[in-house]
Formats: sequence, C-alpha cells, structure tokens
Amino acid sequence: MQFIDRKKCIIISSMDTKLPCVLMRGGTSRGPYFLAEWLPADVPQRDRLLLAAMGSPHELQVDGLGGGNTLTSKVAIVSRSTRPDCDVDYLFAQVSPDQALVDTRPNCGNMLAGVGPFAIEQGLVNAQGEETRVRIFNVNTRARVDAVVQTPGGRVTYAGSASIDGVGGTAAPVKLNFLDAWGTVTGSVFPTGKRQEMIDDLAVTLIDAAMPMMMVAASSLGLKGTEMPAELDMNSDMLLRLEMMRREAGFRMGLGDVRDSVTPKPVLLSPGQTTDQIVSRYFTPKQCHKSHAVTGAIGVATAFLTEGTVASRFSAPRLPGTHHVQVFHPSGKIDIDVDLSIGEKGLSITSAALIRTVRKIMEGDLYVPSRA
Repeated sequence: MQFIDRKKCIIISSMDTKLPCVLMRGGTSRGPYFLAEWLPADVPQRDRLLLAAMGSPHELQVDGLGGGNTLTSKVAIVSRSTRPDCDVDYLFAQVSPDQALVDTRPNCGNMLAGVGPFAIEQGLVNAQGEETRVRIFNVNTRARVDAVVQTPGGRVTYAGSASIDGVGGTAAPVKLNFLDAWGTVTGSVFPTGKRQEMIDDLAVTLIDAAMPMMMVAASSLGLKGTEMPAELDMNSDMLLRLEMMRREAGFRMGLGDVRDSVTPKPVLLSPGQTTDQIVSRYFTPKQCHKSHAVTGAIGVATAFLTEGTVASRFSAPRLPGTHHVQVFHPSGKIDIDVDLSIGEKGLSITSAALIRTVRKIMEGDLYVPSRA
C-alpha cells in the first residue's frame, strides 16, 4: 500500500521513500540536487534522509549515491528566493561518508555551479536568450553569487568547449561572479582583526573570504607545498598538528568547537612561478583535496592580493583594477579575475569571477529506506 504526497513530490510505501532527484557534477564535485519542497521541512528528519540517500555512515557508501569521498558526498538544496535581489536560495550540505554527520555550515562553490542550470530546468528561473543570469543567495554563508548559464534557444545546454582542470572532457561554461563573499560567516574578512598571527609557533592567516580558512606557508611545516595529496595524507604527524591548529583557529574566529565541522579549512601555500600565481594544498579538512574548492580558491586569491597575509609574500604590490590570479592545485589550476578598489582602509576586493563546468548525470527517482 502506498500514498502520494503531491506537495513534496514524495511517494511513501511500506518499504521505501521515493523522491525526485537530479544527480549532477558541479565543477570537481558531485552529488544530488533537490528542490527544498522535495525534502522534509524538519531538519533532523531531513538530515537522516540525506544520510540514507548518500549511504552514510559507511566508508564506501555502497548503499547510496555517495562515492566514498567528501568530494562525491555533497548535496545541493534549492528553492525560490523571497529576497528581491535574488532568484533562488541554495543550501549546501556536506554529508560525511563515514560518520552520521550532515554539515550545513560550509559552502561549496563547485556544487554552486550546478544551481543555475538546475533552477532553470526546474522552472524557478526563466531562460533569457543565449545566456541566463541566475542570482543565487547562498544560505550557508549569507552571500550572493551570480551564475551565467548557457541557454541557447531558451534551453540549458551542458555541451560546450570549456574545460576545467580535474575533470576530463569539455562542457558549457558556467561563469560564477562572487559579489559579497567577504566576511559573511564571521562578520569580518579577518575575524581576529589580524592579517597574520601565531598558532603553535607558526604564522597563520585566519580569513573569511567565501569560506573560513586557516592559511599557513607550507615551508613552515617543512614541506615544499607541491606534494601530491596521497603523500600529504600519509603524513599523520603533520595532519594531526594541522587539525589541532584548525581547532584553535575555529575558536579564535568565533566558530566555537569545530571538531565536528569541516570549517575552517586548513590550506598550505607556496609560491608559483610568477607573482600572479600561487600554489595551494586545500584540506577538506581530514584529507588533501585532489583538486581545489572554488570557495577556497576565492579565499586564497583574496589573501594573495591583501598585504600582510602569509600569502602576500608570494605576490606583489597591487593597484586598483582587475587582476588575474592563478591558483595551482594537484590537478591543475583555477583562473580567477579579482576586482580591487580603494577605500578608507586601503585596497579591498569587491568581486571575483571564475569559470566552472557542469554535467547532468541522472534525473529520476531516488529510493531511500523507510528506516531513515
């Protein structure tokens, strides 16, 4: 026996819950996209459903959509926005592969890339000519990002010639314009009021720029900064020290006890070949990212262009205007155009833009065990 709850588009039987789902790759991440109305309004119930949907907690997530890695255990929840300057609201959820934990404190800029196409195809935003701008409010960080989606003939296209490092093949570009991603989580770009300070006798920069992060020069840990993720993940002493520093950083940034949170993110930095390049190793936080988070790249670029940070030693003095920054990561690089303006406190970043690609993998019904 079964009945249909048409308001939430959920079919409930004695065995399973069936709900609509769109599985997408966004940038270098992957996960299911849901309309908020498809999910329970009660947060604990929603989180139990998401854990079951992804197959967590299990290191391989074999009983769900997850891929046994934090990069493939992400969820995007989208709804029509009530804000006059935004079209849709986007709530990101990081589902732990091996713990019964759903964290909605961070943001994911890679999954963000799929929000625009998803919103258009679900009827939340009307396509406008060859390109459609979707104004997105990120609920996690309280920031606005504009996504420019390719819509030739009034329909979303995923085919194109754009490529990003960390993903094979090409696809249509999605341009992401970060408009107010600075200090939105903690209230300040530099929550402690310092651009550089000491934790465990190491110089760090604690920054809230698209994502709360703790940045440290790789050389201060005896590293080159160009090590690959597998090598860094085997360095248990370094990982333990980095985690203890991250927890202290969380307290200093006003985030409280972050042992069960993925923010702030630890980042190791080293110089690139030019003063427009910087090398980053971004942690998720237990493992080194095999490529790089988009939000993390925005934060790295912000620190890189801001005098007095641990990243600025690899840069050069800047003037107001648009600056092109390349953030190198284990799979390649991310190119970012950053706008600097002059104000009472000197130079500050007003916007940052980059390109991601998206692919819709599957659209259909997801079955979740009723025990969830």
